[in-house]
Amino acid sequence: MDPNMKQLQETLVDIETDAEQVLLARHQLVENDKLRNGNREALTALRKQARTTKTSVPSPFEVIMKEMEGSSGNQLIKEICPTCGDHDPKEHTWLMFPGSDIFARVPFHVAHTVLEKDQERLDFDTKKLQSFVKEKSLVIAEKGALAGRFGADTVKSLVSLTDTPKSTREGEFVKGPEVKYQLG
Repeated sequence: MDPNMKQLQETLVDIETDAEQVLLARHQLVENDKLRNGNREALTALRKQARTTKTSVPSPFEVIMKEMEGSSGNQLIKEICPTCGDHDPKEHTWLMFPGSDIFARVPFHVAHTVLEKDQERLDFDTKKLQSFVKEKSLVIAEKGALAGRFGADTVKSLVSLTDTPKSTREGEFVKGPEVKYQLG
């Protein structure tokens, strides 16, 4: 076989391998997003069950000050979970473990802790996959595979593109819709 043809064939195989890895990573990103959304919905449901929001739970300082005012014999520091709040952390709830069809009845605090840890892991994996897709896209562009459609400089600028809020681009703050409340 002609050496030029063999080199062309090897280059095409490299480009196709990289493109297939990009497609697999993008598919995994979609799957991670589905799992992240499911976890987010479950955490929201648990917060509703505990009747808390992230901002409705008092800070540890507020709790300490209230306890110091009321009595001197109680413990000074009480750990407050931002999800549980004053909810009984020993109350049981059902949880389906990720990647299986097993349901378990676990304490409320354990359930939301497992979901929050899983959410952090999924966020980390998603960021890692996004950077992998950017790097591989840049490699494919540098190999000249996208030369007919985009220049290498264009792809490089798209890969390194960062999003800035609209308020910083225009130098003024953007106001949201005005909300009016009516009692009664």
